[in-house]
Amino acid sequence: MMEFKSTTIIAVRRNGETVIGGDGQVTLGSSVVKRSARKIRKLYQNSVVVGFAGSAADGLALMERLESKLEEFRGNLLRASVELAKDWRTDRYLRRLEALLLAADKERMLLLSGTGDIIEPDEPVLAIGSGGDYARSAALALYRNTDLSAREIVEKSLEIASEICIYTNNNFIIETI
Repeated sequence: MMEFKSTTIIAVRRNGETVIGGDGQVTLGSSVVKRSARKIRKLYQNSVVVGFAGSAADGLALMERLESKLEEFRGNLLRASVELAKDWRTDRYLRRLEALLLAADKERMLLLSGTGDIIEPDEPVLAIGSGGDYARSAALALYRNTDLSAREIVEKSLEIASEICIYTNNNFIIETI
């Protein structure tokens, strides 16, 4: 069975601006099957931005669950994420979902996984997906050594990842909150 591989999702916060960007490539085996997938969404009255890496159906299902938790907890990203992580670990259906989520609001940036991890980075740069390490490395260097805006760092980091990672293209979706 062929495995879908795809994605670079990166988030950067600087000067009160949080930006998440992702590429649009979906790969099946050694072929690109889609160049314009949208893996980033704004949730809860456009105050939270979420990106996913992994299975598209699983990522979208998890985004819907996170959105309902955000509604339940009035936009509190940390509380909604903790409750989603609990469900993800204990619910039979959710346990089978294979995706990672990167969620951010004005104050927090979190990585959520099916093993119950909720990780907030030491520096306001976080990335997931096949090209995530490339993008994160580039973003950290730019964050630490330039005065570029969060959006510029996200754009340049995605460009660098797309030049290195075969599962990342240069068709970017970028959202700001």
